[in-house]
Amino acid sequence: MPRLTLPIVQIAGVRSEAEARLLEECGVEYLGFPLRLPVHAEDVTEVEAARIIRGIAPPAQAVLITYLDDPEAIVSLCGILGVRIVQLHGDVGAAALERLRVLDADLSIVKSLVVGRKDPSALEADVRETSPMVDAFLTDTWDPASGASGATGRTHDWRVSRRLVELSPLPLILAGGLTPDNVASAIREVRPAGVDSHTGVEDASGAKSREKVARFVREAKEELRALGTKP
Repeated sequence: MPRLTLPIVQIAGVRSEAEARLLEECGVEYLGFPLRLPVHAEDVTEVEAARIIRGIAPPAQAVLITYLDDPEAIVSLCGILGVRIVQLHGDVGAAALERLRVLDADLSIVKSLVVGRKDPSALEADVRETSPMVDAFLTDTWDPASGASGATGRTHDWRVSRRLVELSPLPLILAGGLTPDNVASAIREVRPAGVDSHTGVEDASGAKSREKVARFVREAKEELRALGTKP
């Protein structure tokens, strides 16, 4: 099973092979590919994503980011893409997670906890109920205007994420509106095991900015290591 090596720095929304290389060169070890989404348009097709993923070199790894909630469909898409880590943003409950484990015991699972879509107490219940079936959690931001729970460019109440970090027996990754300018303060406040950015490291055209990615990675890894986050 691919392991999530701490500290975790993920950049999502890879649009091309050149962009994947840029991220790897900047020290990004988790490259996220959002697919089968109910709100946002995909950055690449599944065929293009599979081709890009085949070229990713260790220690970098690809992560499927999806709203799929059917275990069979999740396992099938992971196989098509050749990924061994999946980040679930859909309403995937304990029974579906157990089924996913049965179908593919070696798949690493990151379960998203969307702040703002549910009451914080419900997110805490999710952590307690599903932590035996997953490998990590990720907190992200709900946008009620669009219905998106990710790639919103918005931060959320970091106090909620900090509480979930304290409660979770597993690593928790912080996402939602993170940029090179705020990632260090976010890490100090939330104390996560890792961070994720999508739109916060893009230029006006939507392409990843080398300068922003490099600064995000540098700021994030420095602050995460200062917390004592170790492999």
